[in-house]
Amino acid sequence: MPTVLVADDDANIRELVCLFLRGEGYATVEAADGREALKAYAASPIDLAVLDIMMPAMDGWALCRELRRLNPDLPLLMLTARGETWEKVKGFELGADDYLTKPFDPLELTVRVRALLKRYRIGAARAVRLGEVELDRSTYKVTTRTETLTLPLKEFELLYTLAETPGQVYTREQLIERIWGLDYAGDNRTVDVHIKRLRERFAEVPDFRIETVRGLGYRLEAAE
Repeated sequence: MPTVLVADDDANIRELVCLFLRGEGYATVEAADGREALKAYAASPIDLAVLDIMMPAMDGWALCRELRRLNPDLPLLMLTARGETWEKVKGFELGADDYLTKPFDPLELTVRVRALLKRYRIGAARAVRLGEVELDRSTYKVTTRTETLTLPLKEFELLYTLAETPGQVYTREQLIERIWGLDYAGDNRTVDVHIKRLRERFAEVPDFRIETVRGLGYRLEAAE
């Protein structure tokens, strides 16, 4: 049974969220602020965290940063009362996987939780090999013929997504939705920036290349 940490200073929201999550078969752990959430995380195994931004003692930004430092693989869903673009961008930059704006439909929250857990489990279940290159999702490391690199989270997720299905074309919109989340409101050209960085990192690696499909998006081609 997956365990979800729900951190929100509003007791009514915590109760509502936990009620629906338990109805879907999840165990829940509650915290009224970021410090309580860190204690709860240290005390028991947590599979996913739902974090409110505006909390006393330690807010959602600081909590997100600390949880991501402690566990790069932990799925993080952030809640915000305003839903402003800058908040979403900041959350994603700190490592959030998805966003939900208050007031929200509890059923939508449970769907997003289920989707995040599924995405995480599929990714965490295996490594991907491209010739002599291995992508290890448990450590976010890429091992090539000559070195081992630890990539920033979004760069790794982007490369891993392309590498899972070599030859498949992904549009920018599909990559944004899968890696930055459904509520990402920034410029989808951020995908181009991350692709450029990946190409620069692996320019001397012959095992694969990332190709631009004009008018569509990107695909990864493995060397034969």
